[in-house]
Amino acid sequence: MTTNHRIALIPGDGIGAEVLPPARQVLDVLGHRHGFSLSYTSYDWSCERYLREGAMMPADGLDQLRDKDAILLGAVGYPGVPDHVSLWGLLIPIRRSFRQYVNLRPIRVFEGVDSPVRGARPGAVDMVVVRENAEGEYSAIGGRLNQGTAEELAVQEAVFTRAGVTRIADYAFSLAARRRGRLTSATKSNGIIHTMPFWDELIAERAAGHPGVTWDQELIDALAAKFVLDPARFDVVVASNLFGDILSDLAAAVAGSIGIAPSANLNPERDFPSMFEPVHGSAPDIAGKGIANPLGAIWSAAMMLDHLGHPAAAKDITDAIASILAKSDTRTRDLGGTATTAEFTDRLIELL
Repeated sequence: MTTNHRIALIPGDGIGAEVLPPARQVLDVLGHRHGFSLSYTSYDWSCERYLREGAMMPADGLDQLRDKDAILLGAVGYPGVPDHVSLWGLLIPIRRSFRQYVNLRPIRVFEGVDSPVRGARPGAVDMVVVRENAEGEYSAIGGRLNQGTAEELAVQEAVFTRAGVTRIADYAFSLAARRRGRLTSATKSNGIIHTMPFWDELIAERAAGHPGVTWDQELIDALAAKFVLDPARFDVVVASNLFGDILSDLAAAVAGSIGIAPSANLNPERDFPSMFEPVHGSAPDIAGKGIANPLGAIWSAAMMLDHLGHPAAAKDITDAIASILAKSDTRTRDLGGTATTAEFTDRLIELL
């Protein structure tokens, strides 16, 4: 009996609408090969909808997504709509309402892609940033007073809970145990007096339950430097919401192009659908030109298949990505080539 997965497609803004169709093409090829099917429901939730109707998604948007097995997102953001409006109107409500507290971002230096970092060699740099995705520095607690006056002030509260830190720590340690057995915790406990020492204490507490994992902690500023100076030393890096956001983009740049980078917003308990999205953003400067790199969306689709219980199909995709980059001169412009999005996708499917 063929397994059918119900997938919500949210193309969003800019190149989001251009990279999701290639991901869907790849998914359908793999479904046919591995004996599963995917049914898609597409939603026009975007900044364009916000400008037209005053909201990124309808009031019952979360209810429309609740029965889906996974969500595949293109990109969100467009000139004229402030980023905090687009993010808090769509991405963050999905992440938090569906308890997607793990943001997973794998980073690899592929053969055939030149890293701007001299020591970042193919096969040597292979890490995963595990970002806490539901609390931390990105809370809604705070406010502004005396706006427009000389006494104006803004207060933003960071929120770290024992439940939130321990669950992300346990996920990261378990992932490290399945990989190379090394974990690094990002901190800033020398300067942030309450939340970061709390984070450090709980990471150390959870480490005791994972004796097979070697771990250490690094101050975020030194860690950012080491990502550039010696990226091959890292395996799994666990970080708070803000630190993980910054480190994962830095690591993607070290890998050669943020256009390749995927991400997963996971609800590990599977009580709610998880969401998968490329990291590159909406790139309005190249939107509509047909030159966007689809690899970030395609790799995100591979992560979705792995989450849905099809690891062999997911590996087929990452193997094809490695092959097209190592053995072919087909490249989109961000990788120094001239291929269009469609041409690159067609070549990748040939390899599949």
